[in-house]
Amino acid sequence: MSEDWRADLKVALEDFVDTYVVRGAKQANVYDAIIEEIGNLRTAYDRDPDPAEDRARADVEEPSNDWPGAQR
Repeated sequence: MSEDWRADLKVALEDFVDTYVVRGAKQANVYDAIIEEIGNLRTAYDRDPDPAEDRARADVEEPSNDWPGAQR
């Protein structure tokens, strides 16, 4: 993979931040929130690098048929 993804990421982040600034958020607050959420994502990744893999092995739960409309 080339370094082009970094340029694309930069543009996407600028657009993302601008979306919230236009809605009234302060730019610094948006940056702080992004940094906080990245920290949360890193923590979650450290605990479980592939959460989708866990779900594939989980038992499939059947939907409940005891709601009123199911008896018809």
